Amino acid sequence: MGPRQRRAVDLLFASVCVLAGVWDGFQSGLFEGSPIVDHRAPLAVNATLGVLTGLAVLVRRDRPLLLYASALLCWTVVGAYPATILAQYSLGAHLRSARLRVALTAVMVAAVAWPIWRSNGGDAGAPLSVALCILPVLVGLYLSSRREVLANLEERARRNEREERLRIDQARAEERAQIARDMHDVVTHRVALMVLHATALESAQGRDAVRIAGRIQGIGREALAELRTLVGVLRDGAAVPLHPQPGLDDLAELVAASRALGHAVELRVEAGLTAPALVQHAVYRVVQEALTNVHKHAYDARTTVALGSDDDGLWLVVRDDGGTSAPAVAPGGGHGLLGIAERVRLVGGTLETRRLADGGFEVSARLPLPGPDLAAHLEGSA
Repeated sequence: MGPRQRRAVDLLFASVCVLAGVWDGFQSGLFEGSPIVDHRAPLAVNATLGVLTGLAVLVRRDRPLLLYASALLCWTVVGAYPATILAQYSLGAHLRSARLRVALTAVMVAAVAWPIWRSNGGDAGAPLSVALCILPVLVGLYLSSRREVLANLEERARRNEREERLRIDQARAEERAQIARDMHDVVTHRVALMVLHATALESAQGRDAVRIAGRIQGIGREALAELRTLVGVLRDGAAVPLHPQPGLDDLAELVAASRALGHAVELRVEAGLTAPALVQHAVYRVVQEALTNVHKHAYDARTTVALGSDDDGLWLVVRDDGGTSAPAVAPGGGHGLLGIAERVRLVGGTLETRRLADGGFEVSARLPLPGPDLAAHLEGSA
């Protein structure tokens, strides 16, 4: 319930309490006015008590004791019962002290039950006391507890969402940093080749100058493209590794390691595939993570790794049949898959995961290959 709705409800209840002070329709018919002295007070007194009780209704959430005192006075002087019900509900919903709540409820029960018992007997006093004093408290306690539970659940859901966002951001940041480290020796290698060819060009003294210069140009464009990618993902100043990063040629060794562990893995790679080092390493990491998930969640599954190319670039599919122990994780779950998804995205590709109808699991990726004008474009925009 929003603030406007709460305000409208409070105004309605306040109006009823004000009206109860001057209209006998909201007053007990068991007495002639006051239940204590069985005598009607002057109209001005009744109206004043009604107005005071109505004002107390407007602040009942912050000051439930004020409404309680007004309702008790309005009952003993006027015999008006709407404020009694609302005051008892406010005790249950807004008063935090359980002992004080019990004590005040006992006082209100006595104030309601004793005059009724005195004039009509215990058979009438007990049901009316329960209806006017005890049931409203229980309803208030229930609704207050329910609101607290819902609020806690909502806060927990928001906290879990924030923590999950932080974990995802951390996984992406770590993968970006790892990509930057991976590219360090690749760019270094390209620059070293350029220096080597430049030295060869100087030593050739004009012989094969066009061929060597063309080779330098090609290496320079590749290095520039990879360097621009490296700068785009670099996020920290941590030390970078100086060992070569695996690529397409290392897939056979990766699959062989899985076979050595007893897994049935089939590798199908289109002959003559080539790609930039960053794309190659992205393919390697996707296959590595997919096989790792198979090891964890479907140990006896048969797995196929297929890699090829078409007009859109490289395509990769890693599919397992689930074995006798189907994957226990939902498609797309886990920070390993988040990491490789970020890696694939940074090279311009897409990654998809899905559960198969036969219980297996599939990881598929699309990785674009740079066109012949990409390096020239990057060089011109540098």
